[in-house]
Amino acid sequence: MLIADDDPLLRAGLAVVLETADRIEVVGQAEDGLRAVELARALRPDVVLMDVRMPGCDGVEATRRLAGTPSRVLVLTTFHHDAYVWGALRAGAAGFLLKRASPERLIDAVHAVAAGEAVLDPAVTRDLLGHLLSAPAPGPPPPTDPGPLAALTVREREVLRLAAEGHPNEEIAALLHLAESTVKTHVKRILGKLGARDRSQAVAAAYRHGLMVPQPRPSTGPGAP
Repeated sequence: MLIADDDPLLRAGLAVVLETADRIEVVGQAEDGLRAVELARALRPDVVLMDVRMPGCDGVEATRRLAGTPSRVLVLTTFHHDAYVWGALRAGAAGFLLKRASPERLIDAVHAVAAGEAVLDPAVTRDLLGHLLSAPAPGPPPPTDPGPLAALTVREREVLRLAAEGHPNEEIAALLHLAESTVKTHVKRILGKLGARDRSQAVAAAYRHGLMVPQPRPSTGPGAP
């Protein structure tokens, strides 16, 4: 994998953490987006761990330039403003994780993205879906939705609910006392039944059809704690 961040100390620390994990090898480091694109095209890593705010070419633009290459981008940043999340996902990022994530969570996310899964930090998922669901719908109301969740089994609903809470497959398996391969099978069936391209679309469906209820954002107005 490749690490792209303009902070050399952070890059070195991430490399140390990631190289302690099984099946992860850091093949290069980049100090900005342009260098990340150059190295990714030359080294063809499975995963690029990409910061958003870097000098020159930022992480969103670098992600856009890597679209269509074998490398999948996992954005790792301090910021989870809607603009950064939307920009990264629209540019083709496979995941978005906050830098406050634990080393174990980061390693799990890298493995998940390398395996073709989509990863969203739970805080990002709540903010993003809360924003989507709170936005007024333009024009006349849509026709009644037949409810695609009705096609899911009880177990598939349990798996989807835990995925919507931000749990990776390994944690879902432990919580439901299942093999991880069984969870992956459930996720694949859920995507098929919901017509979802990836995990994040399935999570959006869970919120849209009432399986999950977005939590209200904390007040930021006068008098807020």
